[in-house]
Amino acid sequence: MIKELWLQDWKSFEKSRLYIDPLTFVIGTNASGKSNILDALSFLCDSAKGIPVNEIAQHTRGGLDWMIRKGADEFRLTLVVEDDGDDLIYTLACRKYDKSLQISFESLEWTSSKTKKTRMLFATDSAYEEPASPAIPIRFYQEKRGKQKRMDLNRQTTALSQMENLVVIKRVKEAALLVQNAMKNIFILNPIPNHMRDYVQLAERLNPDAGNIAGLLAGMKPEMQQQVEKELTEYVRPLPEKDIKRIWAEKVGRFESDAMLYCEEEWVNGEKIEIDARSMSDGTLRFIAIVMALLTGKEGSLMVIEEVDNGLHPSRAQELVNVLKQLGEKSQIDIICTTHNPVLIDALGRDMIPFISYVTRSEENGCSLISLLEEKQNLAKLMAQGSVGDLMTEDAL
Repeated sequence: MIKELWLQDWKSFEKSRLYIDPLTFVIGTNASGKSNILDALSFLCDSAKGIPVNEIAQHTRGGLDWMIRKGADEFRLTLVVEDDGDDLIYTLACRKYDKSLQISFESLEWTSSKTKKTRMLFATDSAYEEPASPAIPIRFYQEKRGKQKRMDLNRQTTALSQMENLVVIKRVKEAALLVQNAMKNIFILNPIPNHMRDYVQLAERLNPDAGNIAGLLAGMKPEMQQQVEKELTEYVRPLPEKDIKRIWAEKVGRFESDAMLYCEEEWVNGEKIEIDARSMSDGTLRFIAIVMALLTGKEGSLMVIEEVDNGLHPSRAQELVNVLKQLGEKSQIDIICTTHNPVLIDALGRDMIPFISYVTRSEENGCSLISLLEEKQNLAKLMAQGSVGDLMTEDAL
């Protein structure tokens, strides 16, 4: 599981840290930097898959020109990943060179939770690193004291993504693959209702826009599809004013290679109406997407949902919180949510305060800063005057 994300000179951040728990909420005003956190996680996820960093930059919001904080030469992203109680600290730094993005530094460090001793498993050899070279020198830890093994690797793709094919000691490879899998299993969910209303091909995994929900459901084995549809219905049922009786998907067409999402509603006692996704509300489709992602997500993964309550009526905020808590724990998936909604934050309750971070802009240099809500000065005094939602509304954070 990923425990922390460190941001240094990434977009609007000078230096900041996000603590990641089973359920983490990030709040802040518009343009405070919340989306930049998600962009960092997306960048790390793609880099772990072996996608060249310059290619990732071209598809990152804002592009290459906005990835490195103005005034800085490079950005540095660090993840702390738990490894059987110990910590694996992975760092990736990139700089702009000759109108392209390239890796300037990469390292993986192991830290013992008991002794606090650290060991560098691999790191860029700065003494031999040449910006103009298409290769980057990496030194790998060897079992013999003081011994290291140097390899020159492709500068555009991370050493982490090349690890499986490298000849290094077992300890280094296992640690690197653990971190790589944690990064590859970051899932940025951004449900787009309009994409969910069409007929779609059968699928094996959910797309980030959730547009292929019907294809994923209909492509399951009958027993599994029945179970998932039953759970999906149970979690989504309280959303509208009247109960949703059933949510399901069916294969369509002569070759049954496409599918459509359907819903059965009961607005008047005893009068049931069947509709397809084209008639479902945006809020209902987004909620279905979140539940589906948690029901079918990979155990141990990190799911990131921007504006999690978008399209949802405030009166249903508690239902959303309950689903996130229950399904996150059941599926063993960590969740990061951003929101502007004070009603949703109040629905979390005071017990969730340690798991809320807020993003602000520094008055001195305009850089974004992540802070833990529980560490805010005079928080108890502020909350004596109102809830966390009230503080958000009054811009008191």
